[in-house]
Amino acid sequence: MSEHGAPTYAAIDLGASSGRVLTGRLDGERLELVERRRFPNRPVRLPSGLHWNLLTLFAKSVACLREAGPLAGVAVDAWGVDYALLDGAGRVLGLPFHYRDGRSESMVARAFARVSREEQYSITGIQTMPINTVFQLVAEQGGAALGAAQRLALVPDLLALWLSGELANERTSASTTGLLDARTGAWSHALVNALGLPGRLFGDLVEPGTLLGPALAAHELGEGVPVYTAAGHDTASAFVAAPVADEHSAILSSGTWSLLGLELAAPILGEAAREANLTNERGVDGTTRLLKNVMGLWLEQECARAWRADHAELFADAAAAPAEGPLFDPDDDAFLAPGDMPARIAAACARTGQVAPVGRAGVVRSIVESLACKYRYVLECLKRVSGRDVRRIHVIGGGARVALLCRLTAELTGCEVLAGPVEATAMGNVLVQARAAGELASLADMRAVVAASARPTVYEPTSDRAGADATYHRFLDVTGLAAPAPIA
Repeated sequence: MSEHGAPTYAAIDLGASSGRVLTGRLDGERLELVERRRFPNRPVRLPSGLHWNLLTLFAKSVACLREAGPLAGVAVDAWGVDYALLDGAGRVLGLPFHYRDGRSESMVARAFARVSREEQYSITGIQTMPINTVFQLVAEQGGAALGAAQRLALVPDLLALWLSGELANERTSASTTGLLDARTGAWSHALVNALGLPGRLFGDLVEPGTLLGPALAAHELGEGVPVYTAAGHDTASAFVAAPVADEHSAILSSGTWSLLGLELAAPILGEAAREANLTNERGVDGTTRLLKNVMGLWLEQECARAWRADHAELFADAAAAPAEGPLFDPDDDAFLAPGDMPARIAAACARTGQVAPVGRAGVVRSIVESLACKYRYVLECLKRVSGRDVRRIHVIGGGARVALLCRLTAELTGCEVLAGPVEATAMGNVLVQARAAGELASLADMRAVVAASARPTVYEPTSDRAGADATYHRFLDVTGLAAPAPIA
């Protein structure tokens, strides 16, 4: 309970570049959210590869919870696809790998040799990316950890286990693995078996808002603090806090990754969706997020790391830099692993006969313009596959703070952009807990709270459609992407 008497819920929100703990409580029709602490999420490179430092993330999170005061609940959300292998006593078998490790790059072809891409997509509806859990697990085959493992825990499952002592596979996180049946929301054991993976790994699935049990006494959080499942995949939690009003809205969860998509009642698993490499991920209340992963602000983050520069200053300088600079595909495989991102961007421009961007401001301007162009491309794919008439884009997450990106997204797509809330993921996490505790009744109720709690910044599309079209078609020319055919 808070000092005001309203229940206070804590959200452990772990992103690919930082973790944070926030608390929230309902105050009438509004949600009051307080950031308790934020800490970096830095991978560790060992002789075995690139790994997540999950023990440090967990320790920092629990320390924040202890300082947060009396709590009515706590839940964990985190990035998708990555996992721990557990023995029969729930102990971790080795440090979980980081999806950028690269060990699974050659596993895509191996998995498709066993079960074709077409067949896998018809079951799971998941975008083909080498980082997917399914390809990581194929890379584990023949290893001691997989041979001894009894269960698999996605990252939010694992931290919830450490908090409560109870293991459950939460469904929205499970949907990122490439092993969940998109129609039924159950594990596809036929696919698991065909790929030669041990079926024992995949346990009972639970919905967001499931009570796992009280926090373990060892964490000193107070007696009987409930541990719930959130919508464990952070994008699923973020979509809860997207204040969409109708079917004419797309949602862009903008952070280290950009995830641009639509919320649908059912998955779309046909050839057009597969050819567009769209993904069908599970959302709250059985909804489907038809979306595409785009590389996102990772590109700028790696540049800032190389330059040891401040993000806000880089974006401010980029806003003042000349437009119409070089463009590139943000999803080029060369950009996936950590490294010298400015040099990689220069090389990508050179490969397409363009002069590399000039200076730091030029590089970041090129990143942002290329992202906005890629958003338009993805949006056209989504519209074609779904038949939806999209008129506005809700930008949620950290990217909502980047005015240049939001403005160029409006200009390039021709859609109204509504930026905010920034802490959508934590809001969604807290609201799912509040509903589980009986304070809210439906997804519509949760979104009504968001709409009352956060005022978006509005960016209108430019009237110069010819100029926007010229930039977009230049992007298509240099990347070799073909514009999606219009809806018949």
